[in-house]
Amino acid sequence: MPSTYPAELVALEGPDAIAFAQAQFSSNLATLADGQWQFSAWLDAQGRVRALFHLMRLDAHRLRLLLRGGEAQALAAGLQRYVFRASVRVSALPARELATVEATPLHAVVERDDTLILGCGSHGLKVATNGDDAWRLPQLRAGWPWLPAGAGDDLLPAWLDLGRLGATALDKGCYPGQELVARMHYRGGSKRRLRRVRLSLALEPGSGLEVEGGTAIRLLDVAGVDGVVEALAVVHDDTQASLDSGIEAKSCSGTVFVQAIAH
Repeated sequence: MPSTYPAELVALEGPDAIAFAQAQFSSNLATLADGQWQFSAWLDAQGRVRALFHLMRLDAHRLRLLLRGGEAQALAAGLQRYVFRASVRVSALPARELATVEATPLHAVVERDDTLILGCGSHGLKVATNGDDAWRLPQLRAGWPWLPAGAGDDLLPAWLDLGRLGATALDKGCYPGQELVARMHYRGGSKRRLRRVRLSLALEPGSGLEVEGGTAIRLLDVAGVDGVVEALAVVHDDTQASLDSGIEAKSCSGTVFVQAIAH
């Protein structure tokens, strides 16, 4: 069965590839060794998430970005505008598929010819010609967000729990959106949180659920197992407490019962 999500890849290559990425992305590449990956993001000046990805360091001159939602062509074109005099080539690679392989150490990257395998702990994620969806449920349960189609630029790092994933750094120099990341970390103020939930209906990723007249829940990824539907969702604080016992929400497909899944 083909993978639901394509493997969208961007390549950064050249003597300044790492310096360019360090200046543009939200994670700290100083902690990233050859043959490793880390979560990272590209934010806009207001701190909203433009792109979320696995950032792989193959060697001192070669990086790969495996997008968790979004299109490689659009990201590569956006990054290219900031290259200026840096000695780095930014390019979108042909889309492939994602396949589940045997358990591989977390954050390891294995490069074999033109094949990449990302270590995810309980499994490996392979960029392949034929894919599957077996990797989606364990990653959803680990709280690894995937940006749905049409997410736009309206999601904040704190809503996606990117600090927990190490995708936002407070210990490096400036990068786009860094001020908002620091302010929300030290002063708080986020009104939404990432939660795992169980749904009574299988809904499309990106669906908004209304509670008391407002969109209080936004589904990021949805996966079914043994007749049970689980989702990773951004939930407004006003709805957090009610989720423990479960609530009814309105969707475009009708009324759905939503309940939080304990960590």
